[in-house]
Amino acid sequence: MSETLPQVRCCGDARTMGRQQGVAMRENILEALVEIGKLEAFRLLKPRWMPMRLFRRVAEGKAHRFMRHAFRGTRLQSACNDGAGKHSAGTEMEQRFLGICEGAGLSEPRLALCCLLEAVMSDLTGSSRTQPSALQAGCSAIAVTGPASEDGHARVMHNFDHVPVVQRFFIVRRSSPAGKLRSVEFTFSPLLGAVDGVNEAGLGVTCNYAYVADRLSAAPTITMVIARVLAEATTVGEAVELIANQPRAGGGLLMLADAHGDVKSLEVSNSRVETRAADQGFLFHTNRLQCGAMSALEIGADAQYDHRAPSLLRGRRVHESADLRAEAIQRAVVGRFPLSLGDMHQILSGHAHGDSCNSLCMHGDYWSTTACTQLLPRERKIRVAFDNACQAELHEFEV
Repeated sequence: MSETLPQVRCCGDARTMGRQQGVAMRENILEALVEIGKLEAFRLLKPRWMPMRLFRRVAEGKAHRFMRHAFRGTRLQSACNDGAGKHSAGTEMEQRFLGICEGAGLSEPRLALCCLLEAVMSDLTGSSRTQPSALQAGCSAIAVTGPASEDGHARVMHNFDHVPVVQRFFIVRRSSPAGKLRSVEFTFSPLLGAVDGVNEAGLGVTCNYAYVADRLSAAPTITMVIARVLAEATTVGEAVELIANQPRAGGGLLMLADAHGDVKSLEVSNSRVETRAADQGFLFHTNRLQCGAMSALEIGADAQYDHRAPSLLRGRRVHESADLRAEAIQRAVVGRFPLSLGDMHQILSGHAHGDSCNSLCMHGDYWSTTACTQLLPRERKIRVAFDNACQAELHEFEV
């Protein structure tokens, strides 16, 4: 059944892997670039006086400069660490980016805009970090291990919520980087990074968006960092160390799990990282930062979408959906432990708030659950569906 999902295989050095992805997904990537210009959230970032064509050129130029500084800064930062592999991190990201450009026949600025759209677009256009543009969306993740897991092993399930149009650009990517770890990943066709994935060492990662307000500097995005983690880290501990020492742009909540049964929630901002451990084998997050040191970096609890957001979101509290989904998870697990993957799927298929953006399985007027994944680190497997959780037929991929 896995043949029904778009797939690409990338192997070799970073430039070759990027080129393979660009060639295989060229038409899909070009469609994604066209779709960016249609997004209301993107169009609303444009100053009223500026023609759209000029705005896009300016945004592409800023994105390209940001990307070049991000790769250069990663090389300099990594050179201060103790490994030759770390020294080349920025170079390898840049080479993979250039390879995708070559394979898809795109200029660097055009692809840079697509790669950076969600993580840093508000900063590139000078809009306030305290007023999100709705280029980011939701997500819910739950993890179990030990006493909370029906089979005792680490298990993760993740709902990826976004505007429905992005489903057209989802792919399953098999990455085999030369001299590094093989992995299977869920990502977007234009991206060098990954959203979710599991590698041959049995390390799994999922990514939720987070609304952070600390200062952003040119650095690789969270999805780029995840791709590096899957290529280099073998355990949750190694993944946390790598991310903490890696320059990065944007905020996220990463669910990490490994073949040894370790699970952690890693809260990430532009300047800090903090971990949360499982409580009696159970762990979950939506889009709210929960560690004390991190909460201070989050957009205010009462922040609302204003006139710069799409019309369907205006006046809504930014954190409303995340808070209601967190409450729904807490209610759903009462008295149900230990959980199987089937139980986790049922929980994340919940519609406690109807067909809205506030349910765990979203069918909202703006956002919907567009994909869901299950990670089985011990088996080196990931299950993927590009659908609402309640309708998902998960397809299994083994590294």
